Amino acid sequence: VQLQASGGGLVQAGGSLRLSCAASASSSIDDMGWYRQAPGKQREFVALITRSGTQYYTDSVKDRTTISRDNAKNTVLLQMNSLKPEDTAVYYCTAKLYGSQYWGQGTQVTVSS
Repeated sequence: VQLQASGGGLVQAGGSLRLSCAASASSSIDDMGWYRQAPGKQREFVALITRSGTQYYTDSVKDRTTISRDNAKNTVLLQMNSLKPEDTAVYYCTAKLYGSQYWGQGTQVTVSS
């Protein structure tokens, strides 16, 4: 499974970004989600959506972030609003298929104050 993420960039605090990720797979992906890694910090969970549409969010983003997916296209979107400087990180798309977890290459999100 290959994952291609896009949509990162530079945005001012309070702005919005939408990240997208497409998975190349012949079967329907199980869980899809996003992690992020800020400079000098460990990679952390951001959001996840199951194949049936159940969503999970880390507390720091849950009131201003929406994760969605298109099962037919094996794509996942992350809509982030009211962005804060502490959201600055490389965002990684992830997908699980048949018990194995796959990672995309990461897309940089930079939020200026």
